[in-house]
Order: sequence, then structure tokens, then C-alpha cells
Amino acid sequence: MPIYEFYCPSCHTVFSFLSPRVDTTSTPACPRCGGAEMSRRASVFAVSKGRKEPPPAQGPTSDVDDERLARVMESFASDIDRLDENDPKQAAALMKRVYEAAGLPVNAGLEEAFRRMEAGEDPEKIEAEMGDVFDQNPLSGAGAGKEAHEKGARLTGLRKKLLPPSHDPDLYDM
Repeated sequence: MPIYEFYCPSCHTVFSFLSPRVDTTSTPACPRCGGAEMSRRASVFAVSKGRKEPPPAQGPTSDVDDERLARVMESFASDIDRLDENDPKQAAALMKRVYEAAGLPVNAGLEEAFRRMEAGEDPEKIEAEMGDVFDQNPLSGAGAGKEAHEKGARLTGLRKKLLPPSHDPDLYDM
């Protein structure tokens, strides 16, 4: 009986579903908000270390280490849970640490947004004025192609853009 993981963009949460059979087409409703726009996610799994390494990737995202990025996001999970959403200084500091630890580039627009948040300005006001900065994919640069757009998700909110989704610990029936 397979377990499938689905991401709800409204809740910014990954949910696990137990299926009585292999089912690659069904998509359940979100158990928290009831939303129907869930997307299937690949589950974390182990790979044998005895296997030969694939050749290095080519292209604009070849310098971004996906495993490193996943480890960084997991290491910040407890910080994210303790984050006071009403404290823009705390949010800016955490976002800067995530970008730095993951080795993601911080463009001038994001630097400006971080500076304003550290000064205590309302993140929603910053996002309203500079929304296009937060909607940009941090993995895509000038001339980035389809590969870059597939690797990074375009998320609209600051929290959704810069912080990983939470994982619901429960197992739901599909």
C-alpha cells in the first residue's frame, strides 16, 4: 500500500496519504482547508552509496546543490516553527540565513526588502510595493531556461517564497 505526498499551496503544507492501491491519477482534497489544488510531491528516500555518481548537471542551476538545499531547509524547520510572524526583523534575519546557508543568490531587490524588514517595516507593505521581487525564482537568472523554472516554484507570499512547507505528521486515507 503506497503512501503519496501532496502539497497544498493554500496551507503551505505537505500531507501524506495512504492508498489501498497504486494510483497515479487521483488527487485528494486538502484535509485542513478542503482545497482541491493539491499537487503530488516526491517523497524523501535513500539512495545506495555504492552507485556511480551521475555526470554534473549543465545549465544555470548546475551550481545549486539540491541535497544541500533540502538539508538547509530541514535544519531551519524548528526556527520556522518559532518564527513570530508579526516580527519582520525576525523574519528577515531567518530568510537571510536560509539564502546564505543554501548558497542561493540574493539580488538587489531582495537585499532592499530585507533591509526594510530589518528596519521594522510591514512585510505586506513591502510585498505590495516590491511583489515582483518576491515572485522571481531565485534559481533563475538572465537567460535561464526551462530547467531553472522547473527546479524552483514561484510562490507569492514571503513565507511561502522563502520558507519550506510544513509537513503534517498525520497519515490520511486516500
